[in-house]
Amino acid sequence: MSKIPIIIKREYITRVRKKSFIIMTILAPILMAAIIIVPTVIMMNQDQEAKKIAVIEDTPGLFRGSIPNTKTLQFDYLDNVKLEDLKKTFQQAGYYGILYISSEIVNTPNAIQLISRQQPPIGLLDHIERSLEKQIEKEKLMTYNIQNLDEIMKNVETKVSIQTIKIDDSGNVKETSTGIAMALAYLSGFLMYMLVFIFGSQVMRGVIEEKTSRVVEVIVSSVKPVQLMMGKIIGIALVGLTQFLIWVFLTIAIAGVLKATVLNKGNLTEATQNVTKSLMSQDQQNAATVQSAELNPQVAEFSKIFNSAMNQPWGLIIPSFIFYFITGYLLYASIFAAIGSAVDNETETQQFMLPVTIPIILALMVAMGTMQNPESSLSFWCSLIPLTSPVVMVARLPFGVPIWQLAVSMILMVITFMAFVWMAAKVYRTGILMYGKKTSWKEMWKWLRYSG
Repeated sequence: MSKIPIIIKREYITRVRKKSFIIMTILAPILMAAIIIVPTVIMMNQDQEAKKIAVIEDTPGLFRGSIPNTKTLQFDYLDNVKLEDLKKTFQQAGYYGILYISSEIVNTPNAIQLISRQQPPIGLLDHIERSLEKQIEKEKLMTYNIQNLDEIMKNVETKVSIQTIKIDDSGNVKETSTGIAMALAYLSGFLMYMLVFIFGSQVMRGVIEEKTSRVVEVIVSSVKPVQLMMGKIIGIALVGLTQFLIWVFLTIAIAGVLKATVLNKGNLTEATQNVTKSLMSQDQQNAATVQSAELNPQVAEFSKIFNSAMNQPWGLIIPSFIFYFITGYLLYASIFAAIGSAVDNETETQQFMLPVTIPIILALMVAMGTMQNPESSLSFWCSLIPLTSPVVMVARLPFGVPIWQLAVSMILMVITFMAFVWMAAKVYRTGILMYGKKTSWKEMWKWLRYSG
């Protein structure tokens, strides 16, 4: 058994020194952050080009002024203009499109058309729909002859934002965020799927390369096949673990930089404004107050999101992720190693890959549904079944998992991966030296029953 560390060291050093490993280790956190940040930046920096829209009504004046103008949208209500004539000239007249409102809109929701040369953005459609809905509701309420209706509607308009608080058995409370938990569940499940599948596939390709190049015949002359398989699996597992830990440290560093720059900058800005206001005139103070009201909510919102992210049970999530990565990887990597030893080239692996990939793909699909309902029966059972639990359980952890469920899942994972490693070793020792024969599942079952 003393030769296994030598194989582990060879596999580890060989792969860690590759440029692809170094590049992906550095770029992966940046790419993951980009997946989250880029859509937000795009949403915040949408097309700011002003758009003029001509509005034509069947009943002139019914909805006049009901759709408010914005910084980028201007609605011109036209009278005595035929729709068919305007369709031919609206672009030359400087209009982005034509909004035609039928008098039937009160009873028929889709009795409205937006005619344009381009596909209109979703924000424009949403602005028009919400505005007209409010106006129609108002018109319907007016039929009840309610006095001071405008003032009443203005006073009753209310926005509600739920603040989620999590309390533990000892009575300690923490502010949480369902959105953060959902994002973390998605990233954890997807990352686990990628790591287990990618590094497991590396084991299979490595075994096939050594077998086809006949290098394995030289190696097994001094090393037992089982030792070679275990050394290769553990070595690649350490590569994946190293990469994951580097990602954790980089993420912590990025979070620290964001906290030191954005949040402290927000506090510094507020303090500077307080000092500066004492030296301003009343008009200048009013202007500064308006500017502060525009900036501070953004800083406050970011601070809320950041604090919610920090309040996640990282002390449980990170160790559990490492455990499920190691055990899940060992389980699937042993299967991949057995498949690689049973074939002569990568093309022949297709008949064996489907039964192996179905459980892990199913696990990813269940993990996506776990974000919506982490306590569902499907999520519960898939977080206990060893073939799916590495992906599903890490997706459930941000929402809170009873300790007994986590313990049962871990015990089943350990028992199952040990059984799979034992079976894979029996297949590996026979298949690694067999050439020129197309292997089937029936043949591999016979290898499992060989003694000795």
